[in-house]
Amino acid sequence: MGGIKMEYKQLNNGLKVPILGFGVFQIWDQKESEKAVLNALNVGYRLLDTAAVYYNEEAVGKAIKNSNVPRSEITLTTKLWIKDASYDGAMFAFERSTKKLQTDYLDIFLIHQPYNDYYGAWRAMSELYEAGKIKAIGVSNFSTGRMTDLTLNHAIKPVINQIELHPYRQQTLQREAAKHFDIAIEAWSPFNQGKDGIFADATLQDISKKYGKSIPQVILRWQTQLGIMTIPKSIHLDRIRENYEIFDFQLTSEELEKIAGLDKAPTSVGPRENRELVERLHQIDPDVDHH
Repeated sequence: MGGIKMEYKQLNNGLKVPILGFGVFQIWDQKESEKAVLNALNVGYRLLDTAAVYYNEEAVGKAIKNSNVPRSEITLTTKLWIKDASYDGAMFAFERSTKKLQTDYLDIFLIHQPYNDYYGAWRAMSELYEAGKIKAIGVSNFSTGRMTDLTLNHAIKPVINQIELHPYRQQTLQREAAKHFDIAIEAWSPFNQGKDGIFADATLQDISKKYGKSIPQVILRWQTQLGIMTIPKSIHLDRIRENYEIFDFQLTSEELEKIAGLDKAPTSVGPRENRELVERLHQIDPDVDHH
């Protein structure tokens, strides 16, 4: 893409990655998923994010193979599910994911949820990292406490904590903890899935009008200016392109402050961990796609 210049982030192990990536959560249809990733790669995205329980690793692998982008230019992320969170499970899951993705290494491998024997999983992932089969290892949906605990008790610390983060849930305390340990924050659901009237927010509308940008573009610019990695997803080419075109304007410190004032969960230290949700997560199986 001529004219659009990507910004990069250096992770705590030295790996340099694009700050803006492309996510494929809830793109259950294989063909649609493959097409979306192909479109994203053609637009210019070089950071891709999938997971065992997105059930589309094969589609992502096919898209990479069918694109004219060399594998070495792509930062490929996938995630280890709860069922496989153990030493042996993580070794098995790494093999299964790389096979589906048609690659012999992963750029980033994340523990998807902080449940089951994720300590055992971390040992396996650390070994795979030291063997050069994974370029970086990290976590997803870890609260400040769980992230701190994992970091304090292992020689290799996470490079990333991927969490829900958008203007209405800004995760200030999680960002502070991550900064303390030099762990990057990566935002999933950057647009709050369009809920709570976020696309009609008056503050965001004012800023978007000023720059002639959409509200999603303003949100992504806000995140990237704060040094937060972010992985918006869309199946529509025009939106995939629009989400990519965010590096040609800069929000002022006043505007960043106004957005900071939109946080509806300022004391959040992490994901919602109610019993019903955790029980439901444990019932999901990466080997059985119910979609």
